[in-house]
Amino acid sequence: MTTYHFVGIKGTGMSALAQILFDAGEDVQGSDVEKHFFTEEALRQKNIPIYPFNKDNIKQGLTIIAGNAFSDDHQEIKAAAKLGLTIYRYHEFLSDWLSQYTSIAVTGAHGKTSTTGLLAHVLEKNHPISYLIGDGTGLGHSDSEYFVFEACEYRRHFLAYHPDYAIMTNIDFDHPDYFSSVDDVFNAFEQMANQVKKGIIACGDDEYLQQIQAKVPVVYYGLNDGNDFQAKQVVETEEGTVFDVYVRHNYYDQFMIPMYGTHNVLNALSVIAVCHYEGMSSHEMKHLSSFTGVKRRFSEKIVNQQVIIDDYAHHPKEIAATIDSVRKKYPNKKITAIFQPHTYTRTKMFLNEFAETLNEADEVFLCDIFGSAREQVEKLSIKDLQRLIPNSKRLTLDGTDQLNHSQDNVLVFMGAGDIEKYQVAFENVINSEH
Repeated sequence: MTTYHFVGIKGTGMSALAQILFDAGEDVQGSDVEKHFFTEEALRQKNIPIYPFNKDNIKQGLTIIAGNAFSDDHQEIKAAAKLGLTIYRYHEFLSDWLSQYTSIAVTGAHGKTSTTGLLAHVLEKNHPISYLIGDGTGLGHSDSEYFVFEACEYRRHFLAYHPDYAIMTNIDFDHPDYFSSVDDVFNAFEQMANQVKKGIIACGDDEYLQQIQAKVPVVYYGLNDGNDFQAKQVVETEEGTVFDVYVRHNYYDQFMIPMYGTHNVLNALSVIAVCHYEGMSSHEMKHLSSFTGVKRRFSEKIVNQQVIIDDYAHHPKEIAATIDSVRKKYPNKKITAIFQPHTYTRTKMFLNEFAETLNEADEVFLCDIFGSAREQVEKLSIKDLQRLIPNSKRLTLDGTDQLNHSQDNVLVFMGAGDIEKYQVAFENVINSEH
């Protein structure tokens, strides 16, 4: 029996996949940098060994699963090749693994992780399932009927998959270090659509998804007229958002989600549509109301009466959606946005859009750009963004005590880098005051 060795096991997808294999009874280990990431906590709970990167980790009897962030000249991948070991890239292995199940891919420029988590939650309440969520959460089940997984478009990695179903949340221009334009992104999604076996659940409110051509039926969901699944009478309450669902213009049922914002209603609609397509009852779908969220997506806590929200938002539209959700949940509170841009290429491409969306907050603090290992450092700094946002302030790790905290204020930490360290530093400040 082989042992699966994950090169870069702390990556969000890699961590989740390692947990799935472990749950399936496989021997699993991995390696990564020694810096702490939130994704490693679940691995350590399962006693999955995590080693520092070292070519000596690689021995006969291992099957290598390599994270996509690491090139073929990585010391462990080179050592594995020298020993003649089987080496899979993450998306290649996942493609083989999911063929055992009724697979549902969740893809889109934004909203993949939240939608995957929501779908996994509803299905798990009714069926034995396996799932891989992009917040580092994975579950394997020996009797799984369904495999729900997040499928990322970056570098067209999702073209490794041939799922039974695909939820497509939206198409937007992102990853400017790889895609040349929104048309290039659209082309990738259309290629993906033509690999789906049974049906596509697509957001009909998205102008690009309306143009998708596929070999299988495309079912549309959204708030606009003409969608197969439409949400109407959307009302925010203290518990969350309530809305009526119409299926092809006929009233179906009323649902409640414990979240706020149009994007969350759309995510829920996509889950309702795929469950309906699979013959589930609306009663089975009502588990939407007990969803507690996924890691780093509007993750909320109260520290000494201070509301703090942690969110992965790293694209202007995601920032806008997060601020919209905060406004709807806390209409009478001031919003302080603490943002760390992720990658120089994305920051440069969307500099004006970042400024426009961040200006929707009442107060803005900016952290230095978190660069990717895949890119050269640009002649760009956080000051370039700061100049476009009147009264914004630069935040350093030692300066988190300048963040204004009160019961009348919500602090929103946003970014895909290591923004958590700023949040931890701030929490230490306010804890020291009590």
